[in-house]
Amino acid sequence: MTIAFTICSINYLAQARTLGDSLRATNPDVRFFIGLVDLLQGVSFDDSYAPAFPMIEIDKIEIRDFQEMADRYNITELNTAVKPFYFTYFFKHYPEAKNVIYFDPDIIVFQPLTELLNSLQKSDAVLTPHLNSPIEDRLTPNELHHLNTGIYNLGFVAFRRSEINSEFIKWWEEKLRYECLIDLCNGLFVDQNWMNFLPLFVPQTHIERNAGYNAAYWNLHERVFTKRDNTFFVNENNPLIFFHYSGYDPAKPDILSKYQDRFELSARPDLTELFALYRDSLIANGNAYYRKFECAYIKPAPVRRYQRVRKYLKMPINYVIDQLETF
Repeated sequence: MTIAFTICSINYLAQARTLGDSLRATNPDVRFFIGLVDLLQGVSFDDSYAPAFPMIEIDKIEIRDFQEMADRYNITELNTAVKPFYFTYFFKHYPEAKNVIYFDPDIIVFQPLTELLNSLQKSDAVLTPHLNSPIEDRLTPNELHHLNTGIYNLGFVAFRRSEINSEFIKWWEEKLRYECLIDLCNGLFVDQNWMNFLPLFVPQTHIERNAGYNAAYWNLHERVFTKRDNTFFVNENNPLIFFHYSGYDPAKPDILSKYQDRFELSARPDLTELFALYRDSLIANGNAYYRKFECAYIKPAPVRRYQRVRKYLKMPINYVIDQLETF
C-alpha cells in the first residue's frame, strides 16, 4: 500500500481538497490523508465544504512537547516542522504501507505515479531539485536564493519503509523541534536545508530530474508546456506528473506566484490552461470560505518572539547573543 499526505491548517483546505481530488482521479489506489495543523473541536463546516478526505489532527499523532513547538513557530514554520512526525505516524500506524509520499497542498497530480513507485522499489527515498540547469539572469529566484533555501524542494518527498529511513526521519524530527525557522542569516529555511543531508545520510536516495516532476515557478526557465490528447507535456515528451502552484492566489489570477519576478502569466501562454484549471478548482473547493479561519495554534508575533527569548535564556550565553541579534 502507498500513502500520500499533505499538511495544512483549515485556511488551506481548498488547496488540500484540490490535491486530493487530483490523486483520486489519477491514482485511486493511493490512500490520501490531510494532516491538519489545527483543531476541529468547535468548528462547523457548511455541508458543501466538509472535506471528503480523512483529516488527522496534529494533536493525535503523539508529538512530544508539541505545544512548545506551536508556541515558537509561525504558521509556515509549524506546518513544515511537523512533516517528519507525520511520516513516523503513518509508518507506525499503517504497517501495510510500503511507501509514504508527501505533497504540498498547492499541487495538482496529473498522472499515475507509476515511475515514482518504481523508483521507490530501487531506492529508499526520492527528492526533486529546485532546478536542473543554470539561470541566466539575476531575477528571483536564482541559484543564490536556492543556496539559501535548499537545493531540493520539500513540497515533495517520498520514503519507502526501511530502517535507514526510520533513523533519518528521527534525526529530522529532532532538528525541526527547534530549528525549523525562516532565519536565512543562520542558514535556516524551515525544513528544506536539512534535506540537503538526505542523499548523504541515506545513500540510496534517488534525485528525480524528470522535468515532469515538481514543475513550479522556480524551474520555469527550463520547462515549456504543451497539451496533446488531453495530456499535458513538459518540453514536448515528458508527461506532466505534478505541478506545484506555490505562491499562487486565485484572488490575484494574473500573478503567477508572489515569490518570483521572472515570469508574467501573460507572457507564458503555455501556462494559461494550467493556471485556469487551478484557479477554478480552488474556487470550487471553497478557497474564499476556508481563508476566513485562523489557525488555532498560532499566537501573535510578539508573543512568539518573547517565547523564543525565554528558550534562549536556557542556552549557552554566546549562542544566545548570536540568536538575539536576529530579532
